[in-house]
Amino acid sequence: MYAEELYRSLRETGRYEPLYVAKVGPPHTLDAAHEGTRFALGDGDPNLHFIYTDRSEFDFVMGTARQKALYTEDWREFLDAHRPDLVHFHHLHWLGYDMIRETRRALPDAALIFTLHDFNPICQHNGQMVIRPSLEPCDYASPRRCHKCFPDIPAQKFFLRRTFIGSAFELIDQFITPSEHACRRYIEWGIPAEKILHEDYGRIPVPALPDPPDAGERRRIGFFGQITPFKGVDVLLEALKLARARGVEVELNIHGANLEHQRPEFRERIATLIDETTGGVRYVGPYQQAELPALMSAIDWVVVPSIWWETGPLVIHEAKMHRRPVICSDLGAMPERITDGVNGLHFRASDAYDLANVIERAVTTPRLFKRLQAGIADPYPMSEHLTKIDAIYDQLLERAGGPVAAA
Repeated sequence: MYAEELYRSLRETGRYEPLYVAKVGPPHTLDAAHEGTRFALGDGDPNLHFIYTDRSEFDFVMGTARQKALYTEDWREFLDAHRPDLVHFHHLHWLGYDMIRETRRALPDAALIFTLHDFNPICQHNGQMVIRPSLEPCDYASPRRCHKCFPDIPAQKFFLRRTFIGSAFELIDQFITPSEHACRRYIEWGIPAEKILHEDYGRIPVPALPDPPDAGERRRIGFFGQITPFKGVDVLLEALKLARARGVEVELNIHGANLEHQRPEFRERIATLIDETTGGVRYVGPYQQAELPALMSAIDWVVVPSIWWETGPLVIHEAKMHRRPVICSDLGAMPERITDGVNGLHFRASDAYDLANVIERAVTTPRLFKRLQAGIADPYPMSEHLTKIDAIYDQLLERAGGPVAAA
């Protein structure tokens, strides 16, 4: 979402001719590769391109495609056709770090930027930095520690993985992270401090809808995001069950996707917890971004119960945009976005009992909602963020000696 908004904003400046390349293919889309090419044009936008990859052809441990023609033929042909002056990577999931190497080979003078939205380069466990099987937060990665999480993968391979990714990252001119916490983590991991900076996500403002007439009691909470074990939906449901057992009148709307891709035991746990809340939960499912204002107006509090070190969850920006106080875990970047008692409330990560207490306080304390709502500042606007990104691009392009023509 952020990358797409940045692309649109860059295009509107008139200074750049941006090209937007998005990965498609299973498991999240059913797109199939076109015969003879992995690339396809997006509908109605000549600068929007889709690149098809399949997870079955990907070595997830090393972060590379087994079929190297993805880089040496498909990606190389795309780069040769467009010759960008600057390439800004946002993720390489199911694409691979060899994309960086091939980009540098094809474009030796281009500026290369990588916004690190997650911890995939550091952590084999889906970039979540939580220990298996307990899902406790992990403070740092090492070959020995990673081998404990994945006993079937030798520690030596994790050493090779770190070396392989690190050597690709040496080719990047500038790294960006959306939070101070993520910036510190990557410096500790080995990225030179002079090559990485913290720059929050800018967002295109969306007008909030007025509250419905029945909003007075402020007892409605909402979850927005991916439904995975790392997002803490089960912690939230457990907390809701505890709160309702105490007689706290509270309702939960769950808005999210990809539950069907999770392990059967996790899906069964979610279904059981929903049943045990005795009618207090409405599972809405996936939603389109255009629906967000109406969905936000139908709830009062946004809960972000993640159990991993979130690097900068967009849902917090969206909650601020719609003037909704946030109840969040005290991990990672979340405390950077939400100040306890000012524009939201904190609870101990993974602690359903503490979350139940905070929910009870939120929905039963007179005037607390209004006080926290008054403390909500507007999210960082894309216009200001674009000024910062523009300056970074200019500096790198000037250093490379290239024109400001394409990104």
